[in-house]
Amino acid sequence: MRPDVHRWLRRRTFSAATWSAAELAAARSAQGTTVSVVLPALDEEATVGAIVTTIREELVLRAPLVDEVVVVDSGSADRTAAVAADAGARVVDVATVLPAHGRVPGKGEALWKGLAATSGDLVVFVDADLVGFDPQFVVGLLGPLLTEPGIGYVKALYDRPLSTTEGIVPSGGGRVTELVARPLLNAFWPQLAGFVQPLSGEYAGRRELLEQVPFFSGYGVEFGLLVDLAALAGVDALAQVDLGSRRHGHQSDAALGRMAGQILQTAMARLPRGGAPAPDLLQFLRTGDGVEAVSWDVGVTERPPMQTVRAAAGAQGRRR
Repeated sequence: MRPDVHRWLRRRTFSAATWSAAELAAARSAQGTTVSVVLPALDEEATVGAIVTTIREELVLRAPLVDEVVVVDSGSADRTAAVAADAGARVVDVATVLPAHGRVPGKGEALWKGLAATSGDLVVFVDADLVGFDPQFVVGLLGPLLTEPGIGYVKALYDRPLSTTEGIVPSGGGRVTELVARPLLNAFWPQLAGFVQPLSGEYAGRRELLEQVPFFSGYGVEFGLLVDLAALAGVDALAQVDLGSRRHGHQSDAALGRMAGQILQTAMARLPRGGAPAPDLLQFLRTGDGVEAVSWDVGVTERPPMQTVRAAAGAQGRRR
């Protein structure tokens, strides 16, 4: 493992259990900091209401940590907007925000317009398809931002139980992360190899930073934000928080293939010029003490065409 990544993992990896909602509510009140929570949603009527209700009851009313909860609806065909509004969220239609810029499809568009539709100094993004949502997710993401002035962007890390015909596999999911995003980051942005869940849909940042970087449309948004914010503010301004376990719906392999394609397009738009890809791959295992990093050498060696090998051997034999 690179020494800089090892240092970053020690200094910038936190546990959500470190903070309580009441403690952070007092801290943000003393600082005069405002907080917005944004949920991008498309056909999530089954889950969005419970998430909004939990945030409002636990983090708006009980412990005043959050100022506004906004659901950005991307044209849902179901009752997502009505369910979210009934639960107490302010619901905005993605088409009505910054109308002069038109509308493009994808999650990144909803996040970008969610940034425009809110006013909090700190912005927390939460996927609207989470099952068994825990308000400590929001608390954990806000913890480093409210207690560490040098930190400007925080991503979640968690186990992703994968539902199969044989039941729930404790760790799994994250297939696009393991097969596409992690190898790309390790190869071309090795300073970011310490992020356990680079594509996590739960993250928070300071508005002053988020408004300085572009938002890719579609599923490339998380990859793009990570790379661009590291370039803007430095890796040390980025952190991650262990939220434990996160459950949500899983997509088909075909849908994941389309997601992977968007992430690949995003990475290609940001590829650093010059230099060979780094040959190391950092992966992560859940242990009793947290998350353990394991480094692998994935460098490859290119052998020449056999025809040239035989030709060279023949020429050497003739010279003897």
